[in-house]
Amino acid sequence: MKQEAPTSSGIKPFRVDVPEDEVDDLKRRLAATRWPDDLPGYGMPVSTTRDLADYWRTEYDWRKQEAALNRLPQFTTTIDGQNIHFVHVRSRKPDALPLLLVHGWPGSFVEFLKVYEPLSEEFHVVAPSIPGYAFSGPTHEAGWDVKRIAAAFAELMSRLGYGRYGTQGGDWGSSITRQVGLIDTEHVVGSHFNTLAATPSGDPEEMKLLTEKERSFLQRGENFQRQGSGYYMIQSSRPQTLAYGLNDSPAGLLAWIAEKFTEWTDPASVIDRDQLLTNVSVYWFTGTANSAARLYAEFARTGGGWGKVEPSTVPTGVAQFPYEIFPPIRRFAERSNNIVHWSEMEHGGHFAAMEQPDALARDVKKFFGSVS
Repeated sequence: MKQEAPTSSGIKPFRVDVPEDEVDDLKRRLAATRWPDDLPGYGMPVSTTRDLADYWRTEYDWRKQEAALNRLPQFTTTIDGQNIHFVHVRSRKPDALPLLLVHGWPGSFVEFLKVYEPLSEEFHVVAPSIPGYAFSGPTHEAGWDVKRIAAAFAELMSRLGYGRYGTQGGDWGSSITRQVGLIDTEHVVGSHFNTLAATPSGDPEEMKLLTEKERSFLQRGENFQRQGSGYYMIQSSRPQTLAYGLNDSPAGLLAWIAEKFTEWTDPASVIDRDQLLTNVSVYWFTGTANSAARLYAEFARTGGGWGKVEPSTVPTGVAQFPYEIFPPIRRFAERSNNIVHWSEMEHGGHFAAMEQPDALARDVKKFFGSVS
């Protein structure tokens, strides 16, 4: 990975440049995969994973995708002792509102490839890699939890000279940008989310008010907690043990990540295979499967819980996608958020920027057009 000399603010231009021997090593490892036996219904099917792995090894063109990544203006800077990588796409409008755009797991800044351009029509887009993820990783010390990451990103926006800005996030990006709003309220003009922690209070009277659609969303979340959250328990308790497999086997890493892009999406969505594999490749070449997973352990160690939400006064917009793994319900979200905008999308799931990039970009523009 190439970096140039830092500017006076400590910000260095950055280019992705993976050595050819690492690309060759990836292909050798994929060719030598020891495939497990297979029974339907027990996890990511071998046939699906093998097809993806074969494409990754024989047809996928990393150099082409690397060149596409390098068309994005990328930079790094050091904050709180950690290297922070970020994309910074400036709008042609000099007075455009800066927008802090944050990804989640198992995504990366690659998730946003289809929304950088439409969002930059109205915003100066700043999309950092979470510490421990992609080119912001790995982390080399404990303690990089949501609050510390949020403080680092608030510092990044200050370092870029942005005195007022908006935020947008899903998955971990939602938790992180919401925390940014709590600690930097003076400068955050609004926060837009495509996922948002909003759980029932347990009040029977409140539950009686739920519509059929809201009940189906609640059921979706309960099913996910029972059957789809095993990854969460492992990564929040034993990320190091898991990492021996993910850091050594590209097929293992592929199955671990691609499963989520299969299960957490709208069945009608078509995830771009090259974009998915670029995302996985970034995890592989940076060796960050372990440090990315550690965020779950940091969250658990600091007493994190999706139901424990500090009230926020920041003007908040939500895009509710129907196939989100735990779709937010407005009556619950309003208890701890200043909801001023709520859109119910017709299609899409957890990876909104990849599944419904145009719809997500339109909703972000609409929300900030009303609050900024």
